[in-house]
Amino acid sequence: MTVEDVMYLMNSVWTMIAAILVIFMIGGFILLEAGSTRMKNAGHVAGKTIFTFGLASMVFWAVGYGFIFGGDANFFVGMSDFFYSGEILEGAGLATTVFFVFQLAFAGIAITIALGGFAERAKLSAYVIFTILFGIIVYPVIAHWVWGGGWLAEHGKQDFAGSTVVHLTGAMAALAATMILKPRIGKFNKDGSANNLAGHNQVYTALGVLILWVGWFGFNAGSTISVDAAFFGFVALNTTLAAGAGAVAATLISWVVLGKSDIPTILNGALAGLVAITASCAFVDVWASVVIGLIAGVLVFYSARFFEKRKVDDPIYALSVHGAAGVWGTLSTGFFATPELASVGKAGLFYGGGFEQLGVQLMGVVSCGLFAFIVSYAILFTMKKVMGGIRVTEEEELMGLDMSEHGNYGYPEQMILEESKSLN
Repeated sequence: MTVEDVMYLMNSVWTMIAAILVIFMIGGFILLEAGSTRMKNAGHVAGKTIFTFGLASMVFWAVGYGFIFGGDANFFVGMSDFFYSGEILEGAGLATTVFFVFQLAFAGIAITIALGGFAERAKLSAYVIFTILFGIIVYPVIAHWVWGGGWLAEHGKQDFAGSTVVHLTGAMAALAATMILKPRIGKFNKDGSANNLAGHNQVYTALGVLILWVGWFGFNAGSTISVDAAFFGFVALNTTLAAGAGAVAATLISWVVLGKSDIPTILNGALAGLVAITASCAFVDVWASVVIGLIAGVLVFYSARFFEKRKVDDPIYALSVHGAAGVWGTLSTGFFATPELASVGKAGLFYGGGFEQLGVQLMGVVSCGLFAFIVSYAILFTMKKVMGGIRVTEEEELMGLDMSEHGNYGYPEQMILEESKSLN
């Protein structure tokens, strides 16, 4: 066995482990969303998240992978490798099948983020149709532009593991959903003030964040798709420092502004740090990852307040965590990318690169963000007209999606007890 053969096997094993970690993040999202919403919707959250990941996997196999990485590409997508056969290409640095599974996991995470904008309001049928269409005409286009050799790749767009491709894309789709679906019953008063529709289990939410934190090592470090020089360790170091800095900054800013440290803000700060470092984790020095995370932690606090003041009902903070932090993370490489680490694009402003890379990053944020929002909004608007509405009725929403959409409760004993109390 040659050295090349050994490297091929090690790269394949490492990337497969990373793919498993990314898929395990789905469990983190289940706990995060279930814990951040009310008890009467917990079973629905768990079931629809598993189902939509499975559906997204099928769509990615059929067309998503080909649209992103296929040959004979046009401006928007590639035009080959549909219904991927499992063929392993000669000369690749790792097994093509492993690369396929790894990329499938990213597509599944993107739609999971997007569907956060549907929380506690949407019909299950809306999840089904939007998952299919998002996986065909939204995510693959942006992924092709950045990772599949498209026009943003040609300009040197830096997005190592997906602050734009995965997180901003998902967040813009979530924004479109929140606008089409309108706020949950009871979220806002007539004077515009907001009520706190608190999630039912902060322990679930915290455990979800921890699982996502661990899974992010697959997300970021796994995106090396190589064990060469153990560079994945450097990427992992940047990743965890940014997460820690985000959590610390969010804790402190909420403590100063609110007088007490807010637990949801702490948890969102860690996630914001992770999202922000996702674009730049392979391009910046270690100290910069701490700065990026600190800024993300402050940004997530103020962006959540910004959206709420504008009557945007975002139960799981997708717009703040994945949107605002995704924008900042993408732009951060335009400031902090070093000449030595900038394997894609050029050095950032603080390293003598001028404004060129920052301009490319801004162009990527604007073009990808607008595309994801406009196309997602058009899809949802059309669905609303054709389906006679994509939101459950007021009665069904008050009842909870566990019962109205599935006929049983995620917490049957507790919910039946609550019902008996209300009748008495």
